[in-house]
Amino acid sequence: MSTQRSFFRRLSSYYLLFTAGFACFLVALAVLEQEGMSRVWIGYLFMFATIVLYASIGVLGRTSNVLEYYVAGRRVPAMFNGMATAADWISAASFISLAGGLYLHGFDGLAYIMGWTGGYCLVALLIAPYLRKFSQYTIPDFLAARYGGGHGDNRGGRAVRILAVAATIIVSFTYVVAQIYAVGLIASRFTGVDFSVGIFLGLASILVCSFLGGMRAITWTQVAQYIIILVAFLMPAVWLSGKHSDNPIPQVAYGKLLPKLSAREQVLQNDPREAEVRAIFRQRADDYEARIRKLPASWEAGRIEVQRKLDSVKLRNASLLDIRNAERALIAYPKNADEAARSWAEARTQNLARAEPITPHATPYPGDKETSDIKRNNFLALVFCLMMGTAALPHILMRSYTTPSVHETRVSVFWTLFFILLIYLTIPALAVLVKYDIYSALVGSDYAHLPNWVSYWANVDKLNPLFSISDINHDGVVQLAEITIDADVLVLATPEIAGLPYVVSGLVAAGGLAAALSTADGLLLAISNALSHDVYYKIVDRAASTQKRVTISKLLLLGVAFIAAYAASQKPGDILSLVGAAFSLAASTLFPALVLGVFWKRANYQGALAGMTAGFTVCLYYMLHTNPILGGSAAGQWLHIAPMSAGIFGVPAGLLTMIAVSLLTPAPDQQTSAMVDYIRAPEL
Repeated sequence: MSTQRSFFRRLSSYYLLFTAGFACFLVALAVLEQEGMSRVWIGYLFMFATIVLYASIGVLGRTSNVLEYYVAGRRVPAMFNGMATAADWISAASFISLAGGLYLHGFDGLAYIMGWTGGYCLVALLIAPYLRKFSQYTIPDFLAARYGGGHGDNRGGRAVRILAVAATIIVSFTYVVAQIYAVGLIASRFTGVDFSVGIFLGLASILVCSFLGGMRAITWTQVAQYIIILVAFLMPAVWLSGKHSDNPIPQVAYGKLLPKLSAREQVLQNDPREAEVRAIFRQRADDYEARIRKLPASWEAGRIEVQRKLDSVKLRNASLLDIRNAERALIAYPKNADEAARSWAEARTQNLARAEPITPHATPYPGDKETSDIKRNNFLALVFCLMMGTAALPHILMRSYTTPSVHETRVSVFWTLFFILLIYLTIPALAVLVKYDIYSALVGSDYAHLPNWVSYWANVDKLNPLFSISDINHDGVVQLAEITIDADVLVLATPEIAGLPYVVSGLVAAGGLAAALSTADGLLLAISNALSHDVYYKIVDRAASTQKRVTISKLLLLGVAFIAAYAASQKPGDILSLVGAAFSLAASTLFPALVLGVFWKRANYQGALAGMTAGFTVCLYYMLHTNPILGGSAAGQWLHIAPMSAGIFGVPAGLLTMIAVSLLTPAPDQQTSAMVDYIRAPEL
């Protein structure tokens, strides 16, 4: 006990010194900015300094010891494990996209906060302490032992292990692609490099930590990353809170500012110029609808018209810019009628969305009764999926193994919730503060005098603009309907929107990078450990030395990281959608087996195999069947539930199948029943 206290005090002194050093670094950069240092160099310094910091911790934490590599030696104090788990949990979706989602969707965006926070309560109550008591290395390890009679090496345990490994890889890979995508977004914004190059720059930092030291290096890196995340998120929120409400506490200012925002929304809703812009978007949507109905003749006529315009500008010796624009229009034109149908349908949907009236931020489920019911059902379905998915994420549950005891695991969960809530209670306030700032300062301003940050963010990704303003009705004044903002850009742009020094923008970028890297580290380790420990060591080569096992894990981690980076470079979708899919898959596949494995002695390996397969199949089928990006159609939705909430069908399918098959097949042996009794027995 005294050794543990001494270790805690030593860690506390290290991280206090780190926090003081980080504060001095911020002050130094602020002074350099005042002295004229360019934004580009500030961005470089932030990126370079933080990546070097994480790499240094990774080098210092390097290890080839199996216990240290897989579970950090099971000696991480509860408070520090809570900080590391919070950093692991606060991903790019939480840091970058969640406030943006609340900005765009208002009340409906609270589903993410409620679902993720509630989910961690399930982790605390239903799973984490029991996993620690079992003292395994991975989640497939626990499931194989539980359903394989205590050792996991018989036929049932081996089959469950393989299926759990497959689920871990699919869930974690989907999630890690979203994190690496965010790394590319941040790196390209603050260093000016190409998006794909930014991805591989961030990947270097991820690999140094996880490759050299496994869970040991990742844990101590994540504690440092949490400190950066907290400071980066709170600073602009506190500034905006003081600016708009004379109260520097965002959570308190939030309630005071909501009525002001609602009043501003009402003014904009009744503005005739806003109505004019929305009418133009509706007309554009109608035009696309007419073109779709006249296919394929409309496609051929459009192709001829685009070609004619190119020939015309060339004949009249137009400027090089006009010729290039005409050439781009021809290149971008759909190659055939089928492509035109897809492209025009997407454009019609986008224009219809921009033609919709303003959705009041604080109004739950706005619209007529049918629309309101659909929104409410989707809200509840998403909360359900995020809660169940959180309680089944392998990279989060793995952290239960790193504390010295079951009691420390329970205390660690308390600290995790505390550190998560410091961020999560600020996110809704930040969304309202930024929204009010844009609605009152940017809307109604002159196009000739737009702030510099508008053009800055408009040029980050020219193929898929993250922010744009177009004078649709040509009146020279910015209307709300003329602004397009991507959810993934809001938090990163907040310091510039608020008028803060650029050094704060660099700080926020460093926070977003820390959030993405911390989660990516944990996810990649979950995948590589599942492959090296559960497949290679447990199935392929039981005689492998500890050194060989760690080496295999490192090589697999390297391969998975590069595959994930390539997938992220293809820009597969927005961050929140990718994350939502990962949570639904985790909930449908792993949650029933984990919870019934702890609380129902009658659950057997046949039931676990059937339940995991049924849950995954139903969830994946629904996503493929209803998501247009994956080749499905929204017309195929059941009860109008969105594809990312497919777990609302997958979880019941998995639970019911597992219960039914377990009851129809032989009961587990006495050893398995005794194991469940041991797991659930209270600590003395």
